[in-house]
Amino acid sequence: MADSDDTTAAAVLVFGSLNVDLVCRVASIARPGETVLAPRYEQLFGGKGANQAVAAARMIGGADKVAMVGAIGDDVLGRAVADNLRAEAIDVSGLQTAPERTGCAFISIDAAGENAITVASGANGCLRADALAPGRLGPRSILVLQMEVPLAECVAAATAARQAGARTVVNLAPVPPDLDEAAMLQLMELADVLVVNESELRAAAAICAVESENAAERAHTLSERLDLAVIATRGSRGLIVADRNRPPRSLPAMSVEIVDTTGAGDTFVGVFAVGLSEGREVGAAAERAAVAASLACRKLGAQSAMPTAVEVERAMAQQTA
Repeated sequence: MADSDDTTAAAVLVFGSLNVDLVCRVASIARPGETVLAPRYEQLFGGKGANQAVAAARMIGGADKVAMVGAIGDDVLGRAVADNLRAEAIDVSGLQTAPERTGCAFISIDAAGENAITVASGANGCLRADALAPGRLGPRSILVLQMEVPLAECVAAATAARQAGARTVVNLAPVPPDLDEAAMLQLMELADVLVVNESELRAAAAICAVESENAAERAHTLSERLDLAVIATRGSRGLIVADRNRPPRSLPAMSVEIVDTTGAGDTFVGVFAVGLSEGREVGAAAERAAVAASLACRKLGAQSAMPTAVEVERAMAQQTA
């Protein structure tokens, strides 16, 4: 990719997955061989990539400051996905039409708000980095990656970002089952920030032969080993920020009544990327993103629960009052 013109570069460009979510509420999540009944289901928009783009767009304001690059099927669901992103003022010129059906996620949510998710990748498996148009990444852009699209294409996208002078945030979710140390290091060499939850942190540490029983030490050692900032989200226990040779910091989560945790992690990543694009340092961007993630747990669904910038700023002001 050629060096981009900053007048057309997106502040946040998300390269990743787009799904339609089929969501049902159950008393308890089905165990192997068990059938559970739900009175109804809802059809919502999701996919980690699309979720993170929506979270970013609601924070940043203004048309086309957030761009989504992904793949959809030539079907009713794909057209609905594209229309939904347009309604959020997200640039969808980077969407590819694939020879597979639009991705779907099947989500069960129990009485405590915990979830179990099965994703049918569909068109997401066809995404290619050549969908990144020249000019959409610039020196002040933030590229956001997740692991619901082919790893090789994520590496290619991160390479394009590095060539354009942009920074890259990698959300290692879900951890690819065949991810080895060589592939991990190849991607992390192109990244500036790694965002993981606790299980993903353990997996990343194991891949990189980092041995520690303590989450903060694990994140700190991984940060030094990979030479990037590592953020480990821990649900209601807040998060850990480890940035190379600085002591790791623990940030609390905001106390809210939990209805559904489905989109909380994606909310964090999208809002965090906006913070970086606005010039905030890693810790400050993470602090605001943690508030947004907490707010996203108050409602059902992923995108449908994501807060606006006004809601986040109001909540932060109340915390400091």
